[in-house]
Amino acid sequence: MTDELFKVKTIGVLTSGGDSPGMNASIRAVVRTAEKFDIKVFGIKHGYFGLINNEIVEIDTHDVSNIIQRGGTFLKSARSDQFRTEEGRAKAAENLKKYDIDALIVIGGDGTFTGANKLSKEHNINVVGVPATIDNDIIGTDETIGYDTALNTALEAIDKIRDTADAHERMFLVEVMGRDTGFIALETSIASGAEVALLPEELTHVDEVKKQLHDMLQAQRRSSLVVVAEGDETGGALKLAEKIKDDFAQYDLRVCILGHTQRGGAPSARDRVLASRLGSAAVKVLNEGHSDIMVGVVNNSLKLTPMRVAISKKKDIDHTLIDLAKTLR
Repeated sequence: MTDELFKVKTIGVLTSGGDSPGMNASIRAVVRTAEKFDIKVFGIKHGYFGLINNEIVEIDTHDVSNIIQRGGTFLKSARSDQFRTEEGRAKAAENLKKYDIDALIVIGGDGTFTGANKLSKEHNINVVGVPATIDNDIIGTDETIGYDTALNTALEAIDKIRDTADAHERMFLVEVMGRDTGFIALETSIASGAEVALLPEELTHVDEVKKQLHDMLQAQRRSSLVVVAEGDETGGALKLAEKIKDDFAQYDLRVCILGHTQRGGAPSARDRVLASRLGSAAVKVLNEGHSDIMVGVVNNSLKLTPMRVAISKKKDIDHTLIDLAKTLR
């Protein structure tokens, strides 16, 4: 919605849910863009938990100096069961009014946006969402903040695993993050030349996995690499290993779970630019009177998506890349 009479004077900004590289760059962009419009900014620590518990501090351009290159989020992040209740959201809205905060920028994923959408509807709070999650599963943007960095972190690890797998003629099952979506698993499998990729989006038949790996052995491959998304229906890399180990007893079968290494580290240049662009855009669209929307970038152009649409469904994986992965095995 837009309101020509609405003028932003004070903005609150928070990061919520799982952290992702580039969140700091986005906070920095919010603060420095707001300064250009003479808008005061309050940082809310520990996400919605901090909003309910009054962890609200004014921040300025000095506070966000020297953070663009840092992973994590200097505002910290947390999950809040209390915010999921109407009473909790009422307390959050009360605290916003206490500081005369008339607009809120939330940086996170679909859970963060769901909370912001409810806060907006129940208490008439002006909100804008900035998509930041390594899973890259938010519609309305080609990439989410943190995805590129997580992808490159996973790829660097997989390349090193490939080296040792080849040296010892081992079979490695490498588990990457992706509870509901296989974006990281798919793209790292293509970039690393993995023999098999298992994704939540595709039904996994263990017998088919065994056949593919046997075919690799027949082709005299010296090592085999399987990339598994944590949310794959086999139950992840450890459970898959149990199901196939007897068929490949001649191989030294190993499992490597990359885990939260994918959330950490300095953000890539691509993520820093995307985060800066979206953080700045969030302030500008609020100042133009927009609310209850998410800012994204599609085909290199800014795109505004209603929050209700952004949280209504997951972004679909690129099936042409699935076909490519199968072709290149």
